[in-house]
Amino acid sequence: MYKLNFFVPSQNKEAVKKALFNIGVGKYNNYDKCSFESQGTGQFRPIDEANPFLGQLDTVELVKEYKVEMVCSDELIREAVKTLKEAHPYEEVAYEVFKMEMF
Repeated sequence: MYKLNFFVPSQNKEAVKKALFNIGVGKYNNYDKCSFESQGTGQFRPIDEANPFLGQLDTVELVKEYKVEMVCSDELIREAVKTLKEAHPYEEVAYEVFKMEMF
């Protein structure tokens, strides 16, 4: 079991979650579409050859974002990361993958 965490702009959150849920991410035993969300502000500055979804080159951008956390089965994790990158609007997606131990 893995935990997939990612940061996404507020207006894109539901579409990205839906793409992941559609392939089976967020399923745990007899429950599906499981996630946890916390809201915050993301910061970045596009530089060099960046092609930002939001903001301008060489300018710090602050964006209302959500951190979304989902469980993911071992067999789906690579497809989940691929799907996340395809569904997410950012050129460079900020995400984390953690291997979970079952006790």
